[in-house]
Amino acid sequence: MLAKTFKGLEEVLAQELIELGANDVLIERRAVSFKGDKALLYRANLCLRTATRILVEIAPPRRLTIPRNTKPEDALYEAVKAIDWSQYMTANTTFSIDATVYSETFRNSRFVTYRVKDAIADYWQQKEGRRPNVKVTDPDLYIQVHIANETVTVSLDSSGESLHKRGYRVATTEAPISEVLAAGMLLMAGWQGQSDFYDPMCGSGTLLIEAALIARNIAPGVFRQAFAFEKWRDFDAELWSDIYNDDSREREFNHTIYGSDASFYAIQQATKNSKSAGVQKDIQLKQIRIEELKAESGKWKDALVMINPPYGERLKSNKEMEDLYSAIGSALKHQFAGATAWIISSNAAAMKCIGLKPSKKYHLLNGELDCQFNRYDLFQGKRNEAHLHSRI
Repeated sequence: MLAKTFKGLEEVLAQELIELGANDVLIERRAVSFKGDKALLYRANLCLRTATRILVEIAPPRRLTIPRNTKPEDALYEAVKAIDWSQYMTANTTFSIDATVYSETFRNSRFVTYRVKDAIADYWQQKEGRRPNVKVTDPDLYIQVHIANETVTVSLDSSGESLHKRGYRVATTEAPISEVLAAGMLLMAGWQGQSDFYDPMCGSGTLLIEAALIARNIAPGVFRQAFAFEKWRDFDAELWSDIYNDDSREREFNHTIYGSDASFYAIQQATKNSKSAGVQKDIQLKQIRIEELKAESGKWKDALVMINPPYGERLKSNKEMEDLYSAIGSALKHQFAGATAWIISSNAAAMKCIGLKPSKKYHLLNGELDCQFNRYDLFQGKRNEAHLHSRI
């Protein structure tokens, strides 16, 4: 099997898979391959926080043999038609095909899709005298074809809609962060619900909700309406019911998750989403600008602070962004002593205006944007005094 993810989250996903009981876990480019049984496939879809979809190989990677005077697409057609499709579908099964191509031999992913579709249709035409229908939206079977140079892998997508679509988001603000990225950032920061948590620029509440789900160890997939594997020929409804209804791993959370935002509209949206996810009792929301936050002595000691500020991609001036990030740095220094803060942004120049030295730096992708994800240790008192105290 192959669990796909975002760039930079591969190691976090690999650790998640190991904890689920996967075997032969291997980190790849924006993905992690692994082995396991049907129960693990179901759990992976339900429980993984940093995967976008789970693929199951039905034709393992093989280098195509392309005879002289034969078009590469015809060799691909024959290879796909040779698969025993009756194991996975019938002539009544609707299907869709998604092709990913990194190849000098196969340059047109759309033409690859057409030839794969023809091969499957002709398989059934030859076998039963009729063809299954292609259905782009909500098919019975999602087929993935991956071509690297002349090596072809055919897989079934067991997830269907991307796993970042948890199902709890009922309201949104401009440019919300992906649920998968939010969960990955939290896990990279070591969050397990062991302290208070604060997002002072919370938007529609994605970081808050993902923090609450992790803290209580609630599977992120419980809110979804369906997974693609539920339409498979070998779907085990009883096994899936047992896995879906097993809440034995959920745990108590004895701290508080705080969120605030300058926008009243954002707070309204975050409230709706937290109620939809059933974690509103763990989250306290307040409308306030980050510049207006007031220090409460000792309140944020050992807390985790995480911020996804605007990046300035939507025509904010450089001066506005510098002032905003300077205000973030000032708030962290003066209001959050004793906490650990993490900030993600694609605006490297603005990040320098925070005025704090990061203790760790990572590179992540937020959509198509290359981002820095930095950790800041917010010492009480002067930094060198805190460092000396920790050494003593």
